[in-house]
Amino acid sequence: MSESDRKRSISVLMPVYNQASFINRAIESLILQSHTHWELIIINDGSTDDLQKIITPYLNHPQISYFEKEVNTGLGAALNLALEKAQHHLIAYLPADDIYYKNHLQSLLDKLEEKEENVLAFSGIRHHYNRTCTGKLEGFWLQLVQCLHKKTEDRWIERDELVTDDLGRMFWNKLAVKGAFAATEKVSCEWVDHPNQRYKIIQEPVGGINPYKLYYHVKQPLRYHTTVGNYIDEISYYEPFRQKRDDASFTGLKIVLVGELAYNAERIVAFEEQGHKLYGLWMRDPYWYNNVGPLPFGNVTDIPYENWQQTLAELKPDIIYGQLNWQAVPFAHEILMADTGIPFVWNFKEGPFICMEKGTWPQMMDLYTKSDGQIYTSPEMRDWFLQFLPKESAETALVLDGDLPKKDWFKTELSPLLSEKDGELHTVVPGRPIGLHPHTVVELAKQKIHVHFYGDFTHGQWKEWIIKTQKLAPGYLHIHPNVTQHNWVKEFSQYDAGWLHFFKSDNEGELMKANWDDLNYPARMATLAAAGLPMLQRDNSGHTVATQSIVKNLGLGLFFNDAAELALQLRDQEKMKQLRQTVWEKRMLFSFDYHVEELIAFFKKAIERKKLQVMDEAASTIFHT
Repeated sequence: MSESDRKRSISVLMPVYNQASFINRAIESLILQSHTHWELIIINDGSTDDLQKIITPYLNHPQISYFEKEVNTGLGAALNLALEKAQHHLIAYLPADDIYYKNHLQSLLDKLEEKEENVLAFSGIRHHYNRTCTGKLEGFWLQLVQCLHKKTEDRWIERDELVTDDLGRMFWNKLAVKGAFAATEKVSCEWVDHPNQRYKIIQEPVGGINPYKLYYHVKQPLRYHTTVGNYIDEISYYEPFRQKRDDASFTGLKIVLVGELAYNAERIVAFEEQGHKLYGLWMRDPYWYNNVGPLPFGNVTDIPYENWQQTLAELKPDIIYGQLNWQAVPFAHEILMADTGIPFVWNFKEGPFICMEKGTWPQMMDLYTKSDGQIYTSPEMRDWFLQFLPKESAETALVLDGDLPKKDWFKTELSPLLSEKDGELHTVVPGRPIGLHPHTVVELAKQKIHVHFYGDFTHGQWKEWIIKTQKLAPGYLHIHPNVTQHNWVKEFSQYDAGWLHFFKSDNEGELMKANWDDLNYPARMATLAAAGLPMLQRDNSGHTVATQSIVKNLGLGLFFNDAAELALQLRDQEKMKQLRQTVWEKRMLFSFDYHVEELIAFFKKAIERKKLQVMDEAASTIFHT
C-alpha cells in the first residue's frame, strides 16, 4: 500500500448486538464501496442470537476483523474496543442495522480533505423508510453511519459513566472543540428505522431505563439521562438501600414478586428489613416507569423466565405476590394459570377500564376470581369490583395502595412557607395538572393563588396548556423541574397546599356509575402527605369518590367549588396550621413500611387458605376413590 493510500485508509467500526438479521446487508454495502482502502472491525457485544453463525463466511475476508465479548457492555465500550483495534487514522462507523451507498466513504473522505481544520465529515441520510435529510436530522444528533473523522485520543462515554441516547454528549462534542465539522450535503447512507434501535430503547416514553436494562441484560445500577427525560442516578439514589444481607438474616417468608413494581420500587426493601426473602419474576416488555429486575438495590434474586416453573419448584416459595399496573396483567395471568400450587395474591394499582380497552379484561377477571387473595387500592375500588365478583371474594380482600413510597423519603427537613414572604397563596401540582384548565388558573390568580407545576417531562406533554395558561394568568403559573423522592419534603413543604386531581364527579353515589377518577388514589397523595401538605380537591359531596373519602376521614384537606371558596379557607391561618399538623401526624400512613406487617399477615392467611384447599381436595379425591 502506498503512503498516499495509507493516509486515506479508513477503519470502519461495527458494534453489533442481536442484529444478525441485518448484518449481511450492512457488510455487503461496505464491500461494494468505490473507496476500497478500508478495514472492518466487528465487535460482537454479547449477542445472544445467531450472529457468529451468520457472519462466518465473512471472517476469511482479509479486510475484516472480528472480536467477541461474552456479555453486553454497551455502545461506548464496544466502540472504544474497536478504536483500540483500529489500524488507520480515519474512523468511520457502520452499525450492523444501517447501510452505505456506493460512494459514501469516498464522498466523506473528499469533504474531510477539503480543509486542514476539518476534523469530521458527515453525509446526508435516508431515514424512516423513504425520507431524506442532507445533513443532521432535525431533533437528533449526527448518526454513526453518516460520519467520518480523524482518529484522536478521545474515547466514547461508557455505560459505567452514563447511559444516554445523545451521541454528541457521548463523543461528537469532544471532537467539535478540535476542529470543524463539514457536510457533504449528499445522501449517501441509510439510518434504518426499526423497533430495536438503541435510541428507541433508551428514550422515554417508548423506551426508558427499565426497557434498556432488560433488553441489554444490565445488572448494575446506572447513571441515565436521555434527551427527553430526567437525570437518573441509581448509584447514589439507591445507595441507602444497597445493604448486602446474609441468608441467616432471612427468617420470614419467601416472597416471589411477579409482574413489575411501578414507580416506588425501593418500597420492597421493607420486606427484607423485616426478614423476608425476595425473588423477582418480571414481565418481559415493561414501560419506562414499570420497574423490573435486575433491581439496583437489595437482595432480590431474579428468576429467569425460560425455566421459571422449575426454579419455583426448587425454591418452594411461600407466596407469589402479583402486581401492579395494567401492563402486567397478561404476564401475571400466565403465572397464575400455570397452577404452581403456590398461593397467589393479586395487587392491582390501576387500570380496570384500560383492561377493557386493551382486551385484557378476561385475564384481569381471572386474577380476581382465581387468586388466593386480592388487594385493592381503595375501599371504593374494592366495593366496585365486589359488585360483580363472587360473594366469597370479600373474605379474601385487603385494601392497600400497592405503590406507596418507602418511609426513608419521609424526612423532617421543612422549608419556610412562600406565603409568609409575599403574603400571597402558593399551591403545588407534583405531576399533571388534571382538571386545572387555563380558565381555572385565571380564577385562582384573581384570588392571589399561585400554581407551581413540577415535572419537566410532563411539561413537554402539557406545553400548549402552559403557554396558554401563562398568557392568561401571567405571574401565577410557575414551572419547576422534577423532584425525586429524597427532596419531596424540603421542596414541597414550602407551599400552602397541594392539588389532587380536580374533577367533578357525576356518579350520584351509584357505584356502578363510578369511573377511574372516582375510584383512584393518585400517586401524588403520598408525595403531598410526606411533605405535610393539605390536599385540595373539588367538593364532590353526594358522590362516591375515593380521594374525598380518605381525605375527609383522616382530616387531610380542603374541599371547595370555586376559587373564592378556596381562598377563604387558605387564608384562615389557624385552620391551616391545624390542618398541616394533622397531615404531618398522619403522613406515615402513606408509607409502604407502615403496612408491611398487615400485608404479611394477609399473605399468611392466604397460605393457610391454600393449605386447607389442598387438604379438602385431597380428602375429596380419597373419598371418591
